[in-house]
Amino acid sequence: MDFHLTDDQKDLQARARELARGSFEERAAEIDRTEQYPWHNVEDLKNGGFMGMTIPKEYGGQGRTFLDAALVIEQMAQVCGVTGRIVVESNMGAISTVMKYGTEKQKKMAAAFVLDGDKPAICITEPEAGSAATDMTTRADKKGGKYILNGKKHWITGAGASRLHLVFARVFDEAGEEQGIGGFLGVREETPGLSIGNREPTMGLRGIPEAEVIMQDMEVSEDALVMPPRGLRKGFADLMDAYNSQRVGAGTMALGIAQGAYEHALAYVKEREQFGRPIYEFQGLQWMLADMAIQIDCAQLMLYRASANAGSGFPDATEAAKAKVVAADMALKVTNDALQLFGAAGYSRRSPMERFCRDGRMFSIGGGTAQILRTVVASRILNRKLPQTRDGFTKLAEREATMAREAAE
Repeated sequence: MDFHLTDDQKDLQARARELARGSFEERAAEIDRTEQYPWHNVEDLKNGGFMGMTIPKEYGGQGRTFLDAALVIEQMAQVCGVTGRIVVESNMGAISTVMKYGTEKQKKMAAAFVLDGDKPAICITEPEAGSAATDMTTRADKKGGKYILNGKKHWITGAGASRLHLVFARVFDEAGEEQGIGGFLGVREETPGLSIGNREPTMGLRGIPEAEVIMQDMEVSEDALVMPPRGLRKGFADLMDAYNSQRVGAGTMALGIAQGAYEHALAYVKEREQFGRPIYEFQGLQWMLADMAIQIDCAQLMLYRASANAGSGFPDATEAAKAKVVAADMALKVTNDALQLFGAAGYSRRSPMERFCRDGRMFSIGGGTAQILRTVVASRILNRKLPQTRDGFTKLAEREATMAREAAE
């Protein structure tokens, strides 16, 4: 596939790079040290037109593609992972879900929040339901023209800074019958019963909070439910299709962080001398640099492909999973090798190298672990569901046998 960028995309990329290499790079270490959400960066992103780029023009956005958004994320993540993460979630994930499946009222509300600088929070993970997301216990009970939500989400990116929340819950009708899993829109400080719990002291990306979101008799009207076209029975699958954009965004974050570490290392080996010559003259270090460059290229191509192939829809689940796995694994290797090239200087917090390592570590976990995403890929290439429960394969075999008998009859 040809990834030659258009003139417009080159301009977008250049504008993002200029902003990133200016004030964002200068602020990155302080954001990490203080663990404070970078509202000043958000204002700059908003003024630069980088918030809500993928929102359609009729709702005030630019109608840009996921590839356009990836180009910006890549530049931001090279200098400041926190800022890159904000760009991801103001263009992918929850906002793209609402813009695809929401009502006119929901789309207008979500667009207004994001274009005003909000990074929506997508609330799926629970204390006992991480990779096994469908084990969630948060429930939404229908009561007349309203839903009452109860439950707790954990590791919610942006919780405490985000205003708009897309909360996944098991939906029950007024008779207590489960209908499926749906997503509900709630607004911090406006929606009754929605509150923020404990914040996690994270290893990396310290300027963006990871915290609990608590629903205690959270009350929303019927029109807060984001209803995919196939209804609640297939709703979780449709909502997770939308999440594929978030996975591409997370992979692009890993790519950008690795690129930033690599660029610092490349510059350092040209100026650092040992044994009377620049250290880049040592073949062992040359091969490290070559491997880093190759791995970065591979991840970039896969991420660009997943973004470009999305067209006007969402990235393909398999392409998104493959790209994120490759990018996340690559970021672990490249950031650690880049620090190694610095030696002790890279281990100091005076250098950004240790921050690159901490920030890059997130992406083989968040947005689908590397192991779960490998299961996603395996299920596609084997063309069958791969249940992880102990009796899953037994039930699957029984169901397939029943279907075969019915077909024969």
